[in-house]
Amino acid sequence: METPHVVIIGHPQWEAAASDLLTAGGFAPVVHTGKEVYTNALIDLHAAAILVDGTDPDWQYWVATPKASPATRRIPVILVADRDAQGTGADHTLPPERLAAELIGWLAENARALRPAEQAALRAGCAEPLPERAQRAIEQFNAGAYYKQHDLLEEQWMAEDGPIRDLYRAILQVGVAFYQVQRGNTRGAYKMLLRAMQWLVILPDTCQGVDIARLRADAIALRQAIEAGEPLETLEGLLTRVHFADEGPHPRS
Repeated sequence: METPHVVIIGHPQWEAAASDLLTAGGFAPVVHTGKEVYTNALIDLHAAAILVDGTDPDWQYWVATPKASPATRRIPVILVADRDAQGTGADHTLPPERLAAELIGWLAENARALRPAEQAALRAGCAEPLPERAQRAIEQFNAGAYYKQHDLLEEQWMAEDGPIRDLYRAILQVGVAFYQVQRGNTRGAYKMLLRAMQWLVILPDTCQGVDIARLRADAIALRQAIEAGEPLETLEGLLTRVHFADEGPHPRS
């Protein structure tokens, strides 16, 4: 599992001190400044938390934007400012002078990152065989029956209460994105691909025999094609199947 990233917005005066705290606390600080790629950056980094400078004139944008998307709304936002969190839209506020005393402790409780016990449970779950219902769902997926795969994987997801359920949710949401492409709804497909990425990035490259690395790459390729404004015919050509790790290398289908 990779080191969880904490995104720092802009270049506030407390940036260096916060970066040192985060590194020592087991997090990877990442400074971000571009509005146009803000949401995508949070998704691709699988951000564990966001630190927003309360003196930035656009602080409300930096706080509100992640909360507006299902793909990023679970990321906790800390507003670094001398004010109460109530009414700001942030999950928490900290005065700059309290960062050293409170930041790492708060993140340990609230950051969007798998705890050691959850990581162990996910590894154990990924080592198990794929359930029969999920196998049938993937057969439907690979046959292009994306609506049917959704129902089966939703049943499997609801039957689980551990982190392995994210495997089924990830495949389900990629399938829904493919379904939206089939319908010509590229906007809906794009939104679903963004949502799926938050689960794909936390899964090992292989989980219950499924080649997650391949599925992740295929989902990214489709997302990038939509971002580039590729025609529907091209997008449909990127609707691939779910592969299994023991199949060996395959050309892109």
